[in-house]
Amino acid sequence: MNLADQERNALCDLFLSVGPDAPTLCEGWRTRDLAAHLIIRERRPDAAAGALLPFLAARRKRVQGDIARQPWESVVHTIRSGPPVWSPMRIDLVNKNTNTVEFYVHHEDVRRAASTWEPRAADRLRYAELKARLGPLGKLNYRKSPVSVTLDYLDGTTRAVRTVAGAPVVTVKGTPDEVVLFTFGRDAQSKVSLEGDPDAVAALQAASRGF
Repeated sequence: MNLADQERNALCDLFLSVGPDAPTLCEGWRTRDLAAHLIIRERRPDAAAGALLPFLAARRKRVQGDIARQPWESVVHTIRSGPPVWSPMRIDLVNKNTNTVEFYVHHEDVRRAASTWEPRAADRLRYAELKARLGPLGKLNYRKSPVSVTLDYLDGTTRAVRTVAGAPVVTVKGTPDEVVLFTFGRDAQSKVSLEGDPDAVAALQAASRGF
């Protein structure tokens, strides 16, 4: 089982454990809202488009609310069953590329929203899978940074994901799983260190990260 499927199943187990009204790191969302988002993403392209097209935003909100009100066990079962048969996400490579980071981040969104939590134990497979996807995702997520950005994975390897001519460099240091969380804006809950000029670090933190 690849990491995308492992994270999907682990998140579903956690959903059932905490229930539909537990907090998440996604602002304004309880677990039922996060679960509805995941279903829309995989099964309702008509509503998912509302994330990019303003004229469909109301439809997305309505569909998400309808799903969030469904019986919790049924909602979780739908997520656990994976993408529908017609979805390209059923293809293993597509699944890895589109769902590994998605389900890892949202799994941590629930784990780390709890009053007490601990980082997971080191896992070379998890590190390798996430690191493999941090390159292209990093270039996308840091595209609005006014400073140059280098990722340091604490294993002797680094990757420049943003280069701004004449701008100072900020290095984001952490294990790949923690760097992923910072890259997707979970600053307060990610175990990373930021090295560079203090003004440059502040500029990076203030810049929008994500799609």
